Amino acid sequence: MSNSPFPSKRAPAYQHIPDEKWNDWHWQLTHRLNTIEDFEALFPLTPSEREALSSSGLFRVDVTPYFASLIDPNNPFDPIRRQVVPTAREMQSFTGMMEDSLAEDMHSPVPGLVHRYPDRVLMLITNQCATYCRYCTRGRLVGDPRQGFMRDFEAQIAYIQRTPQIRDVLISGGDPLTLSPDHLERVLSSLREIPHVEIIRIGSRVPVFLPQRVTTHLTELLEKYHPLWLNIHVNHPNEITAELAEACDRLSRAGIPLGNQSVLLAGVNDDPYLMRRLVQDLARIRVRPYYIYQCDLVEGAGHFRTPVSKGLEIIEALRGHTSGFTVPTYVVDAPGGGGKIPVMPNYVLSSSPDKVVLRNFEGYISAYSEPQDYQPPDKSLTDPYKPKEADLQEGVLGLLKGDRMNIKPEGFDALHMRGGEPHRLRMDAQKWKALGIGSEEPEAKNSDAKP
Repeated sequence: MSNSPFPSKRAPAYQHIPDEKWNDWHWQLTHRLNTIEDFEALFPLTPSEREALSSSGLFRVDVTPYFASLIDPNNPFDPIRRQVVPTAREMQSFTGMMEDSLAEDMHSPVPGLVHRYPDRVLMLITNQCATYCRYCTRGRLVGDPRQGFMRDFEAQIAYIQRTPQIRDVLISGGDPLTLSPDHLERVLSSLREIPHVEIIRIGSRVPVFLPQRVTTHLTELLEKYHPLWLNIHVNHPNEITAELAEACDRLSRAGIPLGNQSVLLAGVNDDPYLMRRLVQDLARIRVRPYYIYQCDLVEGAGHFRTPVSKGLEIIEALRGHTSGFTVPTYVVDAPGGGGKIPVMPNYVLSSSPDKVVLRNFEGYISAYSEPQDYQPPDKSLTDPYKPKEADLQEGVLGLLKGDRMNIKPEGFDALHMRGGEPHRLRMDAQKWKALGIGSEEPEAKNSDAKP
């Protein structure tokens, strides 16, 4: 690690710890900081931090000595400190606050499995993490030591087995890489035995909080279950250390593609130039920026929220100003279960059947001429790829492809009848019944009229 362009830090309080202990992930987990006394051995706490750490009912606090060592002890605004040390502001409510802001529970056909998108599921296999983020989306579930290991695992696997449209499984929690090797292998091997599961993904912040966990033994275990992808979670350039670079190098050499998911956090990374430095440093350790998330509307996270306009400003600072593959997608995970909605600056200014007017990152505006003789591909080329009728859930694509005319909220037609009679134009009785407007067929008068 001496040749790394990134720093390696150890707080003065840990300088006496032998390297063999410091680099042992079990030692790091058993010596996590969680009390006033623990933190004040490294830096003086603010009154707000002391109040929070003295309160009952606070979301779980645990910070690995390694990650705590990255905090500047002389800066109460340190961006790493802000992510993992609680303050009294966590106990303040805010407009829009929800317990389950993404409505994951509503999209759980079996406990611990979220099936929000047609061809992929989120599998929550543990509620334990190496360190607990103060803005955690799943604070309602994560961190309870009384919960057993993978208590719903068999039901999750059974659901995936009987649902053939699932081709992609994201393993999360909690953090899957906190599991013992035996438990982790049980998960991976069970998924690999399901023929229609094409891709396995893992979401983990362990390489960031606990890079010592990324051992040769772990990477050898993971590479047995390719194709396997791993997304890590880095929010600030100060989190990129020699240790993280070495952990990512081990994972990359095992053939595991690495992506990064950041959360846009007030007082941590809500600056366009800081974010540019972050994505460029990630590329240096072979991690591709994947998402920037707008902070969710979860309890305790109100003080981390930024306006959406701040995210758009950041994308403006990235697109064209750095390598294209380092520009992540900025998304709002829609409250109520709408899923990830990409949000970006408007680069399409206008369009007509003949031309599209575009702008670039500098404000340069250009007209792109549309083809006048475009012909869609022959159906013999595209029909083999069209989903079966039972798997169709095309949404807006269904409108674009001409398979449907509109998308209506539930009860739309019944509401707009306002209790009146059906339109005089004939409609099939089955359709009226399906709309809930009545079981009788409308009067056949004018049945031959054309709309």
